[in-house]
Amino acid sequence: MTNHVDIREVALRDGLQIERPIPLSAKLELLTAVAATGVLEVEATAFVSPSKVPSMADAAELAAELDNYPDIEFSALVASPNGARRAVAAGLRAIEYVVSASDSFSMANVGRTTAEATRQIGEILAIAHDSDVTVEVIVATAWDCPFDGPTPPQRVVEIAAAAREQGAHRFSIADTIGTATPGRVSSLVAQLSPVIGDIRLGGHFHNTRGAGLASAYAAVRSGVTRLDASVGGLGGCPFAPGATGNIATEDLVYLLTDSGYHVDVDLPAAIAAAEVAKAIVGHDLPGALLRAGDRIRI
Repeated sequence: MTNHVDIREVALRDGLQIERPIPLSAKLELLTAVAATGVLEVEATAFVSPSKVPSMADAAELAAELDNYPDIEFSALVASPNGARRAVAAGLRAIEYVVSASDSFSMANVGRTTAEATRQIGEILAIAHDSDVTVEVIVATAWDCPFDGPTPPQRVVEIAAAAREQGAHRFSIADTIGTATPGRVSSLVAQLSPVIGDIRLGGHFHNTRGAGLASAYAAVRSGVTRLDASVGGLGGCPFAPGATGNIATEDLVYLLTDSGYHVDVDLPAAIAAAEVAKAIVGHDLPGALLRAGDRIRI
């Protein structure tokens, strides 16, 4: 088992998507603070419908600024082939395509069933392949759906099999509404591992019900080496009732480093970035270290 865990910072996309739109200058201020943490991967924006997610309407304008941060690998979320084309045209070298394992959430989110969204993986990959762009398939509602209830693991496994068969570069499972618990996380990871083979598995957890960090740690103990997090715990899903609170980057860094794992993110800098995020959105954030700080070291 590796003792290194990669953290992708998602505050600029998942963190801001449920907030009122903020100016591009404020996003760049947050990006500068995030870059100062030493993080190597950042989810920068989403190429989705501005009418559905107004806070991501400036995706192309933000993408034009990313060359100023050459040490960071940036990605953007897309929900359709058109979004993939827009992301590639804007210069992104990595895109994330989301497929919900729940039909009801998929219809609410993108207006397609799970099967229809899964069939578009090949088209997304073809668009990316022509421009030498990598594609990550992310399964939303991997454990539970706010409309359909518990997600049968086989639905996630089937999406994983399709992603591998069609040549996805990465694969990730997302606890969209923050209901996962450690035992269920370990169980799903165990079922996915033989299906995805050598594709690296990532995890995305929300701390909505207080189990996000425990679930993330269970994922790491089960072999997951990539985790998403958002400074201050900023964010949530606008299409899932009550789905707030990404796991906070600084809380995750504290947990992992104090447990013997190595990460690329500096803890004091992550706390400072969380303060920037709090100031930009103008309200308190749920991150624990943002309130309590690091522990006293004797």
